[in-house]
Amino acid sequence: MKDFRTLTVWEKSHQLTLAIYHVLKNYPKEELFGLTSQMKRSSSSIPTNIAEGCGRNTDKDFARFLIMAFGSANELEYQIILSKDLAFIDNETSNKLLVQVEEIKKMLNALIHKLSK
Repeated sequence: MKDFRTLTVWEKSHQLTLAIYHVLKNYPKEELFGLTSQMKRSSSSIPTNIAEGCGRNTDKDFARFLIMAFGSANELEYQIILSKDLAFIDNETSNKLLVQVEEIKKMLNALIHKLSK
């Protein structure tokens, strides 16, 4: 069992979640139960799955939760692209968030491979 707060990938995904919540304050009110809700769930799911996986007893179980976190990162990546295309966020904000998602995905992928060996 690991302390998830010591993992850089958890910290970066937590910071991304905070950034998403901040950006979503400017979304249209009619998206409150649509895209806004989905983005809150997918962004928070990344660090949540990392934290839950750290509480598991085997590397195989931990890796399974990291794979779910990776899936949530992919989901969030699309939602950011959709947000830009719908003009809810500008190109600069979109690019900044996408860079963060990509970094997290790379870190998750490396950790998954390390645990799978």
